[in-house]
Amino acid sequence: QVHLVESGGGLVQPGGSLRVSCAASGNIFSLGAMGWYRQAPGKQRESVAFITSGSSTNYADSVKGRFTISRDNAKTTVFLEMNSLKPEDTAVYYCAATLRARTWTSPDYWGQGTQVTVSS
Repeated sequence: QVHLVESGGGLVQPGGSLRVSCAASGNIFSLGAMGWYRQAPGKQRESVAFITSGSSTNYADSVKGRFTISRDNAKTTVFLEMNSLKPEDTAVYYCAATLRARTWTSPDYWGQGTQVTVSS
């Protein structure tokens, strides 16, 4: 079993920056990809970015060039650095993780979510 805990959400003005973190605990050696989904009010949950066990990264088109995903050397914490934030980035951001050999489209584990609000 794996437990994911997010931190770092909050309120930021348009054009600002914010970093959210996700700490994994438990059987972390079973994990493949880790990353982030988000869900805005009235919209479906969507993938934002993920990083694989081999350190490959993938980003949604809407955040490419603005968001950067990274991971600590111990591979227990994943970070999402968000720059040039827009009001449309407002959402609950969920950390997610897959078991090895599983696809990112169906994460096996979820965090509780952290609110990111971009507003003046």
